[in-house]
Amino acid sequence: MMNWLRRATAAPPPRQRPLAPDPVPAAVRVGDRLLPVELRRLRHARRMTLRLAPDGAAVRISLPPWVPVHEALAFAAARSAWLAEQAARVPRAEPPGPGGTMAYRGFLVTVAWDAANPRRPALAGDSIVIGGPRESVPARLARWLEGEAKRCFAHDLAEYCTRAGVPVPGLALSRAQRRWGSCAANGTIRINWRLIMAPDAVRRSVVAHEVAHLSHFDHSAAFHAHLGTLFEGDIASANAWLKRHGRGLYQPFG
Repeated sequence: MMNWLRRATAAPPPRQRPLAPDPVPAAVRVGDRLLPVELRRLRHARRMTLRLAPDGAAVRISLPPWVPVHEALAFAAARSAWLAEQAARVPRAEPPGPGGTMAYRGFLVTVAWDAANPRRPALAGDSIVIGGPRESVPARLARWLEGEAKRCFAHDLAEYCTRAGVPVPGLALSRAQRRWGSCAANGTIRINWRLIMAPDAVRRSVVAHEVAHLSHFDHSAAFHAHLGTLFEGDIASANAWLKRHGRGLYQPFG
């Protein structure tokens, strides 16, 4: 997908400090929708870059630290027609229904519905077998995924806490829109339930990340070194997968 580029109107003065985080969410109208604008300030950027999120749910602007928010919004608004063209090419996500597909642990499974099947979903090879009322299929699939998420997260959490030599903390599912995991000051770990749809290595990287915070409540070099001893895979690859495909996990379920 093409990106719009524009050179910044002015160079930063010497030793200028980056702007503080933008205080309020911004939005821009694209066609008949008002889309949130995700601003990413890059210390070494010399121009603004505009693109649509892969799922069409947000407008993303990378910009130098000194460019004001209103200029970034004007930049996006001036290109609303281009953004609308890009949005029109994004397939509309639909709730998983009979004959459709949904992601589970990195694979697509087909929804095999028949009213005579048991109401409770059950995995059978590359299909998820489900019965009961057709209209409640998406909601019941979501509940099944959440149950699977809690089961897998608990297993991952226990394993990484054993490796870290720390007690297993409380675990809760998160429904956050922009965070995959969090570790509270009291040690409770929250993991986004939609990670059950991601590949196992990606899901486990997030759990390992939060467990590492039990020992290092920051993102210091010590934290990253500790995470490297906990997680058996490639953190960079897992992070890249989430950056590239993460929004695709937000399939509607009703």
